[in-house]
Amino acid sequence: MIPTRRILALGALAVVGCAEADQSSEVAEHQAEVAAAGAQVMPFDLDATTHFFEKTEYGGIQEVVADSADPHQVALIREHLEEEAERFARGDFHDPAMIHGEDMAGLHELVMGHEKLAIEYGEIELGARIVYRADEPALVSAIHDWFDAQLRDHGDHASGRR
Repeated sequence: MIPTRRILALGALAVVGCAEADQSSEVAEHQAEVAAAGAQVMPFDLDATTHFFEKTEYGGIQEVVADSADPHQVALIREHLEEEAERFARGDFHDPAMIHGEDMAGLHELVMGHEKLAIEYGEIELGARIVYRADEPALVSAIHDWFDAQLRDHGDHASGRR
């Protein structure tokens, strides 16, 4: 006969396992929703490109690169990121809100503090980058939170390292 405590413990493990599976399923479902919304906003192919987010002491660096030397994807990346950098500098973060939701971490702070941000676009091999700089620690933290949210939401389409 199995002691009652052991049965309860085994049952608790099963509940924890189910909760982790449910959470993993929710994350995968959310990432699929983000990818679908991203396909409506971003002109390049998410499956043929990678987003990189590097947090720095002054803010961060966002890069999008084509996974191969596809000149069409590279051109689409550059066009999109150049437009986004211009919008972000004006405080227009509509596209990330469309993809990730208006309650995205760091987004409100970036919109409200956009005049205190330096946002710089540049071309890199196989893609483009946006550099975000802020002097205020709260804005640097908002950039970091925003990058973390994008890393979570983009899943396999993003990385914190290049």
